[in-house]
Amino acid sequence: MSRAREDRPRIPPRWFVRLAWGIHRAIYRITRGRVGLWRPKPQGWGTLHLTTIGRRTGEEREVILGYFEDGPNLVTMAMNGWADPDPAWWLNLQAQPDARVVVRDGPRLVHARAAQGDERSRLWARWRDIDTGLDSLAARRSAETAVVILEPRAGPIR
Repeated sequence: MSRAREDRPRIPPRWFVRLAWGIHRAIYRITRGRVGLWRPKPQGWGTLHLTTIGRRTGEEREVILGYFEDGPNLVTMAMNGWADPDPAWWLNLQAQPDARVVVRDGPRLVHARAAQGDERSRLWARWRDIDTGLDSLAARRSAETAVVILEPRAGPIR
C-alpha cells in the first residue's frame, strides 16, 4: 500500500453517513428539538438545524449541521460528507440566502454568504483547530470547500 494512501483519513461509506444523519434528524424531530442540538464547546463545534427554501421546489428543506460561533455569526462548511458535489442546502442558500436556524438557545433568522479571502483563511484555521484532519479530508474534494457564514438578520421568526 502506498504511503499517500495510508495518510488519507478513513471516511465511512456514504450509506453510513446518510443513515447516521437520518437517525440524528429523526431523533431531533421525535423529541421536538429537545435532543439533537448542542452549543459549541471551546475548541469544539455545536449543531444547528437549518431550514432553507428549495431552489427548484420552493419548499422548505431541513438539515442539521456542525458550526462554531464567530461573534454574532454562525460558521459552518459546505461539505457533503466530504464527497463531491456541494450539498443541496448550500446550493439552496446560494439561490436564496435568507434562512432560519435553530440553535440550542432558540430560533434565529440568518443571511448566508461564503467567506472570502483573509476571512475564509481565518475561519478555516479555526475549523482546523477543531478538527486536525480537516485539510486531508478537504483534499478529497475536487473543489474548495466553502466556509459558510450565517449572519443574523431582522424579521419575524415563523
